[in-house]
Amino acid sequence: MKKIIVLFVLTLISINSLFAESICHTFNLKNKTVDFHAHPVTQEFRDGIKTLKVDVIKEDGFPMPEWSVEAHKEFMAEAKIDYTVLSPATPHVYNGDNKKAREVARKVNQSIAKICRENPDSFGFVACVPLPDVKGAIEETKYAMDKLGAVGVKLSTNNYGVYLGDKSFEPLMAELNSRKALVILHPARARERPENVVTGKVAAIYEYPADTTRAVINMMANKVMTRYPNITFVVPHIGSFLPYMLQRFNGVVGVLAARGMMEPVDIHEEFKNLYFDIAGDPEPVALDILLMVTDVDHVVYGSDFPYVAGKAVIAKKRHFENNEKYKPLIESIYRKNAVKLLENK
Repeated sequence: MKKIIVLFVLTLISINSLFAESICHTFNLKNKTVDFHAHPVTQEFRDGIKTLKVDVIKEDGFPMPEWSVEAHKEFMAEAKIDYTVLSPATPHVYNGDNKKAREVARKVNQSIAKICRENPDSFGFVACVPLPDVKGAIEETKYAMDKLGAVGVKLSTNNYGVYLGDKSFEPLMAELNSRKALVILHPARARERPENVVTGKVAAIYEYPADTTRAVINMMANKVMTRYPNITFVVPHIGSFLPYMLQRFNGVVGVLAARGMMEPVDIHEEFKNLYFDIAGDPEPVALDILLMVTDVDHVVYGSDFPYVAGKAVIAKKRHFENNEKYKPLIESIYRKNAVKLLENK
């Protein structure tokens, strides 16, 4: 009997130990500055992109930056960032081969989860999923959130040409909604674009904000935010072109709906639950424009490290903090809203 009890206790200890090794948790974020837009360029990610035979230069227009856990933590210390929600970098992990894309996504997520386990006071993460393979994406969401401790997923604005809001993604949206997942959006290059202009060569100039805008408009047109209200979506780069497009889209939708050419959509109802990071250049005008269409309670901090060099991020952050106009907003953007987004995740 004693042997059975001892074996039972040892088994429980073993199970708990394995569980502890697999789950990555966020810590108490009160009064902590949180970064919602930063990318771990792990060796597994580099290897995975090679396995998928994705041309980084053709996809993004520039090479992957160097990255390490140590360099990221040094950057965070200097930038006075306490905690970072890591999201897998670009290019996105899909090449038309579902099996390979699933394998790469799994290895990438495991590598990031390991970083989070080893640095729980510094990092949490959202997982990559192999869309447009919806079945594979759902399986990876379950694994990453249940076994690895991801707080949600990163979704590409388009996935091999299939945009967020597409009907084929409904099962994944339902899964994410049931989990009250955090979803961090990240732009991708449109599959078809003009190549004979500068905007078609380096994605960060125009294609990234354009594709973000295109995807979110498609989501609004298909009522994704109101049909799946438990998903918390974070839109990158200070809302991209959405602040300009919101009123224009609302007007055009009204005209089309009146003619029976599309279903009516309450654009402002769809828009009001979105969150926005300030990665990029919030000064001198971008944040002001964003705050014309949303409120400060829906804005969070984002650095875009390491794709934006640490020194540049720090200089922008300090300038922003010293701007008298924005000082009253910092507590909400850096800390208060982060707690709201991550609590109970």
